Amino acid sequence: LDAFDVRPDLITFAKGVNSGYVPVGGVIISEEIAATFDERVFPGGLTYSGHPLAAASIVASIEAFEDEGIIGNAARVGRDHLEPGLLGLAAEHPIIGEVRGTGVFWALELVEDRTTKEPVSAALMGQLKTELVSRGLLPFTSDNRIHVVPPAIVTGDEVRRAVEIYDAALTAVGR
Repeated sequence: LDAFDVRPDLITFAKGVNSGYVPVGGVIISEEIAATFDERVFPGGLTYSGHPLAAASIVASIEAFEDEGIIGNAARVGRDHLEPGLLGLAAEHPIIGEVRGTGVFWALELVEDRTTKEPVSAALMGQLKTELVSRGLLPFTSDNRIHVVPPAIVTGDEVRRAVEIYDAALTAVGR
């Protein structure tokens, strides 16, 4: 949130907040929204709401993220390796119409034409996915996007290797 200078009305979260150890999800609301329930009860809640084990797993996970420097690593590797690597790919491959993200949460939007932003075909996405898998990288694709979302403990060397694989695969499909 600080990176974008925003103050959201609400934030939803789920399994990532506790590394998936216990099923969990939640919503954080602003003081303004919370104040609307001062005069009327919130009409929600289920039998598993406020589960003590799930709540404890969130606290323990956040403490581990802080103690082990995981969040700092994600920010540093994203800034120093992932962002420049992906922008470098975009400079070399016109098929990449947009690079967007922060930390270790990025997406490459693949287009036929950077001006019109016409998405690439499903067939081309399939070819690219096959090329990536054959080189040992399991991509997360959706429509004409490749989501580049490594774990927060990723190293700079691992990112450099992944960027090399993306480069080779894009070259192999002629883009």
